Amino acid sequence: MKKSLFLGTLAATGLVAGMAAATTLDDVKARGELNCGSNTGLAGFGLPDANGTWVGFDVSVCRAIAAAVLGDPTKVKFVPTSGQTRLTALASGEIDVLVRNTTWTFSRDVDLKLDFVGVNYYDGQGFMVPKALGVSSAKELNGATVCIQTGTTTELNLADYFKSNNMTYTPIAIESNAEGIQQYLAGACDAYTTDASGLASTRASFAAPDEHIILPEIISKEPLGPVVRHGDNQWGDIVRWTLNALITAEEFGVTSANLEEQVATSTNPEVQRLLGTSTDDLGAMLGLDKEWARRAIAAGGNYGEIFAATIGEATPIGLARGLNAQWTQGGLLYSPPFR
Repeated sequence: MKKSLFLGTLAATGLVAGMAAATTLDDVKARGELNCGSNTGLAGFGLPDANGTWVGFDVSVCRAIAAAVLGDPTKVKFVPTSGQTRLTALASGEIDVLVRNTTWTFSRDVDLKLDFVGVNYYDGQGFMVPKALGVSSAKELNGATVCIQTGTTTELNLADYFKSNNMTYTPIAIESNAEGIQQYLAGACDAYTTDASGLASTRASFAAPDEHIILPEIISKEPLGPVVRHGDNQWGDIVRWTLNALITAEEFGVTSANLEEQVATSTNPEVQRLLGTSTDDLGAMLGLDKEWARRAIAAGGNYGEIFAATIGEATPIGLARGLNAQWTQGGLLYSPPFR
């Protein structure tokens, strides 16, 4: 009996081990498509264009991952997720990665068993109000009604800010940015609060953006970045180092335009390792080929190119680099070395 039980246990253990051997990378390759959790619609960050093609800052990160893994940046299925559904969609396996203005917090990282693999946008929570309200500071919002998305860090930050400043407010709960715009423009709330980047995106979509102002106060730290499920370290490494490849490419002047020239002529050891032209095969360590990072960069350009094209100062969103400038330019953007 003991022997049979032991053998049965071994068989069960082997079955579980076999089941556990399947990774997210295996799933994505077998499917031939990356399932990427996106926003329900945030101009500049993630939104279908007039032709139904998803475009934006976060979208470009998804496309870079698809290019690195599948060799084609178009092989992405974008799954719109709300503030309430995004983390559940990731945990349940509905999506492979979440790239959707999601703040890295202790509880999300530890308690929810999710892994934030980097920061692709350093942000902070702000407030937008109609100019007609006559308010120039968030500290003048005592007694205001405030539109706020449920299931977000902004709910707690808002409560903390008003409590610490001995002010009161009435929250108007919204499910999505689209609903927030509708309620705010209808006058259901005096102010709209979310990440400052989201406010800039939202205001840019208005028919009369100049009639609304973003107040100067930033009341929180909101490091936004890609999220994967806890426990699949290989997949986490792939997403992490794809983002780092885009950041490093900008730091060393590798662009979508000069990529092939850099592949052929660069003598910089770090660039050679990044682009797979050195004897170090970093791709193999990820379970990918040597050209994975080249494809990620070619998909939409380096980090700076993506920023400028989707949300930069020359776009309707009009965001300055600020904290998202390279560390050599006074910002926080910094990738660990490729070595």
